[in-house]
Amino acid sequence: MDKDTFLSLLRQHRAIAVIRSSDLNQGLAMAEAAAAGGIHLIEITWNSWHPGDLVSKLRHRLPHCTIGIGTALSQADLKAAVDAGAQFCFCPHSDPAIIRLAQEIEIPIVPGALTPNEIVTAWQVGATAVKVFPINAVGQASYIRSLKGPLADIPLIPTGGVTVENAGEMLKAGAIAVGLSTSLFPKTAIAEKNWAVVTALATQLVKSLATTDSSL
Repeated sequence: MDKDTFLSLLRQHRAIAVIRSSDLNQGLAMAEAAAAGGIHLIEITWNSWHPGDLVSKLRHRLPHCTIGIGTALSQADLKAAVDAGAQFCFCPHSDPAIIRLAQEIEIPIVPGALTPNEIVTAWQVGATAVKVFPINAVGQASYIRSLKGPLADIPLIPTGGVTVENAGEMLKAGAIAVGLSTSLFPKTAIAEKNWAVVTALATQLVKSLATTDSSL
């Protein structure tokens, strides 16, 4: 998938379901519940249980969704993810070697950064977009709004504190998309395998973002 196609998907769907699962069946159920609520972008963290298997199975089970990985910490992680069928990659940090490898193998790469200096550096090296993480530590939507003034051309994706309730504010502040984990997958619901709760939250999120105006 090329950069422009991925950015178009972000602008269209706006929300990424971030899944960290402790077993394969749990991960499949989480993804399917989110997809049932209308979410099309699904990220499997690379520290999930057998993440490559999960990515591979989801590519077949959810052909209408775009399946990628997160928490990639090394070039080896990225290569293994691509072999499993991952269509995009998120990192919690910015490693120029990983970014350049992603460019070589033509997979969208979204490294993590927090300060303006880190964000610009990641962008200049070749990031497709930049993950602003953890957004809950630096003012949430107001921080995105402050960044977009001088960094208007850089696509920003806040994660780490984005909720079903505040996701719309992130988009209004100028984020191209948002990543949600705990808010979309409550611990109690996951423990009880109450997938209807996840689907309901996903539905609520998708409906709210569909009516959210953005500065983009």
